[in-house]
Amino acid sequence: MEILGASLRICVDDLEAAIPFYERLAGGRALRFERGGVQVAAVGSFLLMSGPEAELEVLRKVAATIAVKDVEDARRTLTELGARIVAGPVATPAGRNLIAMHPDGAIFEYVDHGS
Repeated sequence: MEILGASLRICVDDLEAAIPFYERLAGGRALRFERGGVQVAAVGSFLLMSGPEAELEVLRKVAATIAVKDVEDARRTLTELGARIVAGPVATPAGRNLIAMHPDGAIFEYVDHGS
């Protein structure tokens, strides 16, 4: 499994108010999208998320998003190492993702940008 990078996940009450701070901090513009009723802004290494509390409660359990070259390869490696695949792999507008619980209980999202 080849790890390409990681993004910190931050749940915010007001996405519009948070974006300018993170754009200045990261030195770039936010890429915005929506997934499952949650508004998301990707800014550098930050994923800002805002939406219904029930959705955010689930998202807060995921420690970080890890970009990988191939989600299917990540699934195989994670499974071999004793991780439990909680969801996925599933297709997204940008590629594929899965959610895995590591043997220590930490939960991470793994994403690729498609093959």
